[in-house]
Amino acid sequence: MEGVIGFFEKLGPNLEILVARMPQILDGIQATVLATVLGGLLALVIAIVFGIAQVAKYAAVRIAARIFVEFFRGTSLVVQLFWLAFVLPQLPYPFGWRLAPLVVAVLALGLNYGAYGAEVVRGSIGSVPRGQYEAISALSLSPMRGMFRVIIPQAWALMLPSLSNLWIQLLKGSAIVSTVLLYDLYFRVEQVRDQTGTWFAFLFALLAYYLIAWVIVIIMNALEVHAKHKIGRGPALSKSLGSLLRAPGSAAVAKGGLA
Repeated sequence: MEGVIGFFEKLGPNLEILVARMPQILDGIQATVLATVLGGLLALVIAIVFGIAQVAKYAAVRIAARIFVEFFRGTSLVVQLFWLAFVLPQLPYPFGWRLAPLVVAVLALGLNYGAYGAEVVRGSIGSVPRGQYEAISALSLSPMRGMFRVIIPQAWALMLPSLSNLWIQLLKGSAIVSTVLLYDLYFRVEQVRDQTGTWFAFLFALLAYYLIAWVIVIIMNALEVHAKHKIGRGPALSKSLGSLLRAPGSAAVAKGGLA
Protein backbone atom coordinates (compact mmCIF):
# COMPACT_ATOMS: atom_id res chain seq x y z
CA MET A 1 0.00 0.00 0.00
CA GLU A 2 3.01 2.34 0.38
CA GLY A 3 3.10 2.73 -3.38
CA VAL A 4 -0.54 3.81 -3.51
CA ILE A 5 -0.16 6.18 -0.54
CA GLY A 6 3.01 7.65 -1.98
CA PHE A 7 1.28 8.14 -5.32
CA PHE A 8 -1.37 10.39 -3.80
CA GLU A 9 1.05 12.16 -1.46
CA LYS A 10 3.33 13.12 -4.37
CA LEU A 11 0.59 13.71 -6.95
CA GLY A 12 0.93 17.51 -6.91
CA PRO A 13 4.73 17.66 -7.29
CA ASN A 14 4.63 14.89 -9.88
CA LEU A 15 2.08 16.80 -11.97
CA GLU A 16 4.40 19.82 -11.86
CA ILE A 17 7.28 17.65 -13.09
CA LEU A 18 5.05 16.26 -15.85
CA VAL A 19 4.09 19.76 -16.99
CA ALA A 20 7.73 20.87 -16.95
CA ARG A 21 8.74 17.85 -19.08
CA MET A 22 5.76 18.19 -21.43
CA PRO A 23 7.78 19.49 -24.43
CA GLN A 24 9.97 16.36 -24.34
CA ILE A 25 6.94 14.14 -23.78
CA LEU A 26 5.17 15.68 -26.77
CA ASP A 27 8.26 14.97 -28.85
CA GLY A 28 8.06 11.36 -27.67
CA ILE A 29 4.37 11.15 -28.54
CA GLN A 30 5.15 12.54 -31.98
CA ALA A 31 7.84 9.89 -32.53
CA THR A 32 5.46 7.13 -31.40
CA VAL A 33 2.66 8.38 -33.65
CA LEU A 34 5.01 8.68 -36.63
CA ALA A 35 6.36 5.16 -36.10
CA THR A 36 2.82 3.82 -35.67
CA VAL A 37 1.30 5.59 -38.68
CA LEU A 38 4.19 5.07 -41.10
CA GLY A 39 4.79 1.51 -39.87
CA GLY A 40 1.06 0.81 -40.20
CA LEU A 41 0.95 2.16 -43.77
CA LEU A 42 3.98 0.06 -44.75
CA ALA A 43 2.41 -2.97 -43.06
CA LEU A 44 -0.83 -2.39 -45.01
CA VAL A 45 0.99 -2.24 -48.34
CA ILE A 46 2.96 -5.39 -47.51
CA ALA A 47 -0.19 -7.15 -46.29
CA ILE A 48 -2.12 -6.42 -49.48
CA VAL A 49 0.74 -7.28 -51.84
CA PHE A 50 1.72 -10.53 -50.15
CA GLY A 51 -1.84 -11.45 -49.23
CA ILE A 52 -2.86 -11.30 -52.88
CA ALA A 53 0.37 -13.01 -53.94
CA GLN A 54 -0.50 -16.00 -51.77
CA VAL A 55 -3.63 -16.64 -53.85
CA ALA A 56 -1.98 -15.81 -57.18
CA LYS A 57 -2.29 -18.05 -60.20
CA TYR A 58 1.42 -18.84 -60.43
CA ALA A 59 2.93 -21.30 -57.97
CA ALA A 60 6.31 -19.52 -57.88
CA VAL A 61 4.64 -16.29 -56.73
CA ARG A 62 2.67 -18.13 -54.04
CA ILE A 63 5.79 -19.90 -52.76
CA ALA A 64 7.85 -16.69 -52.65
CA ALA A 65 5.08 -14.85 -50.81
CA ARG A 66 4.70 -17.72 -48.34
CA ILE A 67 8.43 -17.73 -47.57
CA PHE A 68 8.36 -13.99 -46.89
CA VAL A 69 5.32 -14.23 -44.61
CA GLU A 70 6.63 -17.19 -42.62
CA PHE A 71 10.08 -15.62 -42.21
CA PHE A 72 8.85 -12.33 -40.76
CA ARG A 73 6.12 -13.98 -38.71
CA GLY A 74 8.50 -16.59 -37.37
CA THR A 75 11.31 -14.28 -36.26
CA SER A 76 11.25 -11.92 -33.31
CA LEU A 77 10.38 -8.26 -33.81
CA VAL A 78 13.19 -7.37 -31.39
CA VAL A 79 15.74 -9.33 -33.44
CA GLN A 80 14.49 -7.73 -36.67
CA LEU A 81 14.78 -4.30 -35.06
CA PHE A 82 18.32 -4.96 -33.81
CA TRP A 83 19.35 -6.48 -37.14
CA LEU A 84 18.28 -3.37 -39.05
CA ALA A 85 19.88 -1.04 -36.48
CA PHE A 86 23.14 -2.81 -35.63
CA VAL A 87 23.85 -5.61 -38.13
CA LEU A 88 22.88 -3.95 -41.40
CA PRO A 89 25.50 -1.15 -41.05
CA GLN A 90 28.24 -3.79 -40.68
CA LEU A 91 27.46 -5.55 -43.97
CA PRO A 92 29.92 -5.02 -46.85
CA TYR A 93 29.29 -2.33 -49.46
CA PRO A 94 26.76 -1.69 -51.01
CA PHE A 95 24.53 -3.36 -48.39
CA GLY A 96 25.95 -1.73 -45.28
CA TRP A 97 23.39 1.02 -44.81
CA ARG A 98 23.12 3.01 -41.60
CA LEU A 99 19.48 3.98 -41.21
CA ALA A 100 17.95 6.67 -39.03
CA PRO A 101 16.22 5.33 -35.88
CA LEU A 102 12.76 6.28 -37.19
CA VAL A 103 13.42 4.48 -40.48
CA VAL A 104 14.58 1.39 -38.57
CA ALA A 105 11.43 1.46 -36.45
CA VAL A 106 9.11 1.90 -39.45
CA LEU A 107 10.79 -0.90 -41.43
CA ALA A 108 10.81 -3.38 -38.54
CA LEU A 109 7.20 -2.68 -37.54
CA GLY A 110 6.00 -2.65 -41.15
CA LEU A 111 7.71 -5.90 -42.13
CA ASN A 112 6.71 -7.79 -38.98
CA TYR A 113 3.08 -6.73 -38.79
CA GLY A 114 2.74 -6.69 -42.56
CA ALA A 115 3.49 -10.42 -42.55
CA TYR A 116 0.68 -10.98 -40.05
CA GLY A 117 -1.58 -8.71 -42.08
CA ALA A 118 -0.88 -10.73 -45.24
CA GLU A 119 -2.57 -13.69 -43.58
CA VAL A 120 -5.57 -11.49 -42.77
CA VAL A 121 -5.78 -10.37 -46.39
CA ARG A 122 -5.42 -13.92 -47.69
CA GLY A 123 -8.13 -15.20 -45.36
CA SER A 124 -10.48 -12.35 -46.24
CA ILE A 125 -10.06 -12.94 -49.96
CA GLY A 126 -10.79 -16.61 -49.38
CA SER A 127 -13.98 -15.67 -47.50
CA VAL A 128 -15.53 -13.93 -50.51
CA PRO A 129 -18.28 -16.21 -51.91
CA ARG A 130 -17.23 -18.39 -54.81
CA GLY A 131 -20.01 -16.98 -56.93
CA GLN A 132 -18.18 -13.66 -57.10
CA TYR A 133 -15.29 -15.34 -58.92
CA GLU A 134 -17.77 -16.86 -61.36
CA ALA A 135 -19.19 -13.38 -61.91
CA ILE A 136 -15.72 -12.18 -62.94
CA SER A 137 -15.63 -14.82 -65.67
CA ALA A 138 -19.18 -14.02 -66.73
CA LEU A 139 -18.25 -10.34 -67.11
CA SER A 140 -15.12 -11.27 -69.11
CA LEU A 141 -12.87 -9.41 -66.69
CA SER A 142 -9.19 -10.28 -66.47
CA PRO A 143 -8.17 -12.01 -63.21
CA MET A 144 -6.25 -8.94 -62.02
CA ARG A 145 -9.02 -6.49 -62.89
CA GLY A 146 -11.64 -8.75 -61.36
CA MET A 147 -9.58 -9.04 -58.19
CA PHE A 148 -9.42 -5.27 -57.69
CA ARG A 149 -12.89 -4.41 -59.01
CA VAL A 150 -14.92 -7.24 -57.46
CA ILE A 151 -13.05 -9.29 -54.85
CA ILE A 152 -10.91 -6.72 -53.00
CA PRO A 153 -13.77 -4.27 -52.23
CA GLN A 154 -15.70 -7.10 -50.53
CA ALA A 155 -12.63 -8.56 -48.82
CA TRP A 156 -11.61 -5.07 -47.62
CA ALA A 157 -14.77 -4.77 -45.53
CA LEU A 158 -14.11 -8.23 -44.04
CA MET A 159 -10.45 -7.62 -43.18
CA LEU A 160 -10.78 -4.20 -41.52
CA PRO A 161 -11.63 -5.44 -37.97
CA SER A 162 -8.59 -7.72 -37.93
CA LEU A 163 -6.36 -5.04 -39.45
CA SER A 164 -7.58 -2.66 -36.74
CA ASN A 165 -6.45 -5.10 -34.06
CA LEU A 166 -3.08 -5.49 -35.77
CA TRP A 167 -2.61 -1.72 -35.93
CA ILE A 168 -3.23 -1.45 -32.20
CA GLN A 169 -0.78 -4.30 -31.62
CA LEU A 170 1.72 -2.39 -33.76
CA LEU A 171 1.23 0.68 -31.56
CA LYS A 172 1.99 -1.36 -28.46
CA GLY A 173 4.92 -3.04 -30.19
CA SER A 174 6.37 0.39 -30.95
CA ALA A 175 7.30 0.71 -27.24
CA ILE A 176 10.49 -1.26 -27.93
CA VAL A 177 11.86 1.15 -30.56
CA SER A 178 13.59 3.15 -27.82
CA THR A 179 16.17 0.34 -27.79
CA VAL A 180 17.46 1.64 -31.14
CA LEU A 181 17.71 5.22 -29.85
CA LEU A 182 14.36 6.50 -31.08
CA TYR A 183 13.19 8.86 -28.36
CA ASP A 184 9.56 7.76 -28.35
CA LEU A 185 6.83 8.02 -25.75
CA TYR A 186 8.13 5.06 -23.74
CA PHE A 187 11.64 6.55 -23.64
CA ARG A 188 10.28 9.87 -22.34
CA VAL A 189 8.16 8.08 -19.73
CA GLU A 190 11.27 6.31 -18.47
CA GLN A 191 12.92 9.70 -18.04
CA VAL A 192 9.93 10.97 -16.08
CA ARG A 193 9.95 7.82 -13.94
CA ASP A 194 13.38 8.72 -12.58
CA GLN A 195 11.82 11.83 -11.03
CA THR A 196 8.25 10.80 -10.24
CA GLY A 197 8.45 7.09 -9.47
CA THR A 198 6.95 4.06 -11.17
CA TRP A 199 3.27 4.46 -10.23
CA PHE A 200 2.81 7.94 -11.65
CA ALA A 201 4.97 7.50 -14.78
CA PHE A 202 3.46 4.27 -15.96
CA LEU A 203 -0.10 5.34 -15.15
CA PHE A 204 0.50 8.28 -17.47
CA ALA A 205 1.94 5.88 -20.08
CA LEU A 206 -1.15 3.66 -19.86
CA LEU A 207 -3.44 6.62 -20.46
CA ALA A 208 -1.31 8.03 -23.29
CA TYR A 209 -1.13 4.74 -25.21
CA TYR A 210 -4.85 4.15 -24.59
CA LEU A 211 -5.80 7.51 -26.08
CA ILE A 212 -3.70 6.87 -29.19
CA ALA A 213 -5.29 3.42 -29.55
CA TRP A 214 -8.73 5.01 -29.16
CA VAL A 215 -8.03 7.28 -32.12
CA ILE A 216 -7.01 4.22 -34.16
CA VAL A 217 -10.28 2.49 -33.27
CA ILE A 218 -12.32 5.49 -34.41
CA ILE A 219 -10.43 5.70 -37.72
CA MET A 220 -10.76 1.99 -38.44
CA ASN A 221 -14.45 1.92 -37.51
CA ALA A 222 -15.05 4.81 -39.90
CA LEU A 223 -13.23 2.93 -42.66
CA GLU A 224 -15.28 -0.20 -41.93
CA VAL A 225 -18.61 1.62 -42.07
CA HIS A 226 -17.58 3.34 -45.31
CA ALA A 227 -16.37 0.07 -46.86
CA LYS A 228 -19.63 -1.71 -46.04
CA HIS A 229 -21.64 1.19 -47.43
CA LYS A 230 -19.68 1.06 -50.69
CA ILE A 231 -20.75 -2.56 -51.25
CA GLY A 232 -24.34 -1.94 -50.18
CA ARG A 233 -24.20 -3.53 -46.71
CA GLY A 234 -24.90 -0.53 -44.52
CA PRO A 235 -25.78 3.17 -44.39
CA ALA A 236 -23.41 6.03 -45.12
CA LEU A 237 -20.79 7.12 -42.59
CA SER A 238 -22.71 10.35 -41.92
CA LYS A 239 -25.60 8.27 -40.56
CA SER A 240 -23.42 5.98 -38.43
CA LEU A 241 -21.33 8.33 -36.31
CA GLY A 242 -22.68 6.82 -33.10
CA SER A 243 -21.06 3.47 -33.91
CA LEU A 244 -17.49 4.76 -34.28
CA LEU A 245 -16.59 4.34 -30.60
CA ARG A 246 -17.54 0.68 -30.53
CA ALA A 247 -15.04 -2.15 -30.85
CA PRO A 248 -14.08 -2.87 -34.49
CA GLY A 249 -16.21 -5.61 -36.02
CA SER A 250 -19.02 -5.30 -33.46
CA ALA A 251 -22.60 -5.70 -34.59
CA ALA A 252 -23.35 -1.97 -34.59
CA VAL A 253 -20.26 -1.19 -36.65
CA ALA A 254 -20.88 -4.05 -39.03
CA LYS A 255 -24.42 -2.88 -39.69
CA GLY A 256 -23.47 0.76 -39.66
CA GLY A 257 -26.21 1.41 -37.13
CA LEU A 258 -26.45 4.04 -34.49
CA ALA A 259 -25.45 3.31 -30.92
